[in-house]
Amino acid sequence: MITRKITEELIASAKEYPVVTVLGPRQSGKTTLVRMTWPDKPYFSMETPDIRMAAETDPRGFLNEIPDGAILDEIQRLPLLLSYIQGIVDERQKPGMFILTGSHQPDIHQAVSQTLAGRTAVLTLLPFSLSELLNYKKEWDANEIMIKGSFPRFHESNLKISRFYNGYVQTYVERDVRTIINVKDLNLFQRFLQLIAGRIGQIVNYTSLSNDIGLSVPSIKNWISVLKASFIIFELQPFFENINKRVIKSPKIYFTDTGLVSHLLGIETENQVKRDPLRGGLYENFIILEILKAQYNQGRRPELFFYRDTHGNEVDLIIKQQRQLIPIEIKSSATFTKDFLKGIKKFKNLTGDRCLHGYVLYNGKEQFSLDNTDIQNILIHNPLHKELLIF
Repeated sequence: MITRKITEELIASAKEYPVVTVLGPRQSGKTTLVRMTWPDKPYFSMETPDIRMAAETDPRGFLNEIPDGAILDEIQRLPLLLSYIQGIVDERQKPGMFILTGSHQPDIHQAVSQTLAGRTAVLTLLPFSLSELLNYKKEWDANEIMIKGSFPRFHESNLKISRFYNGYVQTYVERDVRTIINVKDLNLFQRFLQLIAGRIGQIVNYTSLSNDIGLSVPSIKNWISVLKASFIIFELQPFFENINKRVIKSPKIYFTDTGLVSHLLGIETENQVKRDPLRGGLYENFIILEILKAQYNQGRRPELFFYRDTHGNEVDLIIKQQRQLIPIEIKSSATFTKDFLKGIKKFKNLTGDRCLHGYVLYNGKEQFSLDNTDIQNILIHNPLHKELLIF
């Protein structure tokens, strides 16, 4: 396994906090990351029934056996341990004692906010970034990445795409969904997953989803929250700060792995991607996800948005850094046209000196600048500018 980009931030956090919590989707590499970083630290998985039972039956006795701390994997399975960990770290005041991992955001976030506030650094690990994938292959095509996705185990073991994602969906539905909510019809939930996949990059319309799947709007909202809680999807919020009231204020939905989206949509080959009407949404998902990963890997709290008004003016991605706003237009086309700049120009006019430079990230081979906007392909021109935080 390669050294993950987040490792430096992980080690630095452990030098400052007694507890470090690493969150992320299943199979994003959390366990491998923490065990590679601290190979001599005792390791316990709360997924293992006998270990969980021992810790639950006698938490003080369990923790007394590891006086210098340990790696506690999938801690959301036994959140009661956190109260006892709090007492230990408060007494000993030693950095880097406990390394926790978790796959369910609400469970671990609620427990951390109640018991470990101020005592833990919280990091998020998503599947491989593009810079990490370059360890397996020096040149990647966007279509190939969008089909294969970025899960570490898939690339480490060179697995068959359909078999890997079939297993991933089944495991997710059978284990995680039933853990969070009582889903009576798993087939219906899988159809809901496919429906969401067909709406990547689109404004969330709960009523439309409700009509298409035959569920109430509250149920749709609940199921979307479940997908977010398990790191299957993430939402990109609209930017409407100090602009005007004629902007869209509903979020967009994206997946934390494009291979999973392609699988849910039945896309299995690069030729299918090239012809699929959702190719633009997939490419947009891929680019936004890369920027999100880069920010997480540096321990940043991502401030990513999109802009769209009621007149159809839009920018695919806005990065906010302090007062500075960076508009990014994302196009799957290999041919640049000046139409790509329309949304960025409109946004610059609205925001004035807060937005001085923009980017068009497209799938072409040329790199150049036009109207204070850089036109680039991140698969060819790796470094980009520092503010994009890709590498």
